[in-house]
Amino acid sequence: MNKLFDNTEVAFTLKSNTELERAYFLFTLIASQPLVKIGTAVTNFALKAHLPVEGLIRATVFDHFCGGVNEVDCLKVVDKMHTKGVSSVLDYSVEGKEEESQFDAALAMTLKTIEFAKEREAIPFAVFKPTGFGRINLYEKVGEQAELSLAEQAEWNRVIARFDKACNAAFEKDVLLLIDAEESWMQDAADTIVTDMMRKYNKQKAIVFNTLQLYRWDRLDYLKQLHEQAKIEGFYIGMKLVRGAYMEKENDRAAEKGIKSPICVSKEATDINYDEAVLYMVEHLDKMAVFAGTHNEESSYKLMQLLDEKGIAKSDKRIFFGQLLGMSDNISFNLAAHNYNVAKYLPFGPVRDVMPYLIRRAEENTSVAGQTSRELTLIKKEKERRKL
Repeated sequence: MNKLFDNTEVAFTLKSNTELERAYFLFTLIASQPLVKIGTAVTNFALKAHLPVEGLIRATVFDHFCGGVNEVDCLKVVDKMHTKGVSSVLDYSVEGKEEESQFDAALAMTLKTIEFAKEREAIPFAVFKPTGFGRINLYEKVGEQAELSLAEQAEWNRVIARFDKACNAAFEKDVLLLIDAEESWMQDAADTIVTDMMRKYNKQKAIVFNTLQLYRWDRLDYLKQLHEQAKIEGFYIGMKLVRGAYMEKENDRAAEKGIKSPICVSKEATDINYDEAVLYMVEHLDKMAVFAGTHNEESSYKLMQLLDEKGIAKSDKRIFFGQLLGMSDNISFNLAAHNYNVAKYLPFGPVRDVMPYLIRRAEENTSVAGQTSRELTLIKKEKERRKL
């Protein structure tokens, strides 16, 4: 089994020679921390100064990691991947907004992607970010149980209403809905809303999915408590399991505030936490559905082995593997070739709006030891196989 993810012919089956060369070029750049820092600074400057760089960004990093500028634009990628059994999650990756009109626009886009997903077998999930629907400072205030002014209370009611509208649409159209996790200091308030939504819409099965970031040492306990609640109140739990994407930010803030970091003490502790959460969910599949979002080959093998040991069908719809577009194709396409449920996150949106997402991806890749070199090794291997 442990050689499954080494098959580069299957991994890069959809990439033309040109696309393979572009991937090689991008990951070579990302492998260099100084270059990522310089590139990030230059890109930010160029976008702020309205220099004509969007075409260049679009042709390189954007087209590698993103589905398109709008949902229709994504369909080429969606349909192409589906020919190989890989599904898509359309992710409107615009973040960090502050205006009510922008939150309403994010809701409208989420409703549009739910509608879009209903029509297409290739798109089993829709997704949104809590901060797409409300201000991060407001989530933080609610999470701390601070007193809200009348205006803030009205604003918070609108945030809840947006969640409800999205979850209701997903329920009505039978589309699974992933709700992303963000910074720990805003997560408590988001968790409360999502649990309310599960209570309301997950009575027959998991439709609404929250996200657990397992680089946080408290999340496995949170899952177990939620499970107890779900048993008593009679609802199903949907969870996307990820390691997490805000580590430096989280550690810096904890140090600044002189509080214990919410992040596990080591990478090993995070890995153990992740695998334990997967095991816990698989053991309670009668009440749960899991979206295992991971680029970690070891964790993927462990989940495959678990399904095998427990006699759970590879195609069981309560279990999905997930990766990001442009990364870990060796996991996604090889899993799909063996009939597992796999979905790729396809970020989309206007080029300049999606840049914060792309920059985070690049920074994350430089900081995850081994990820970029693994991508490069596989791309080189495939180039040699194709004699490029």
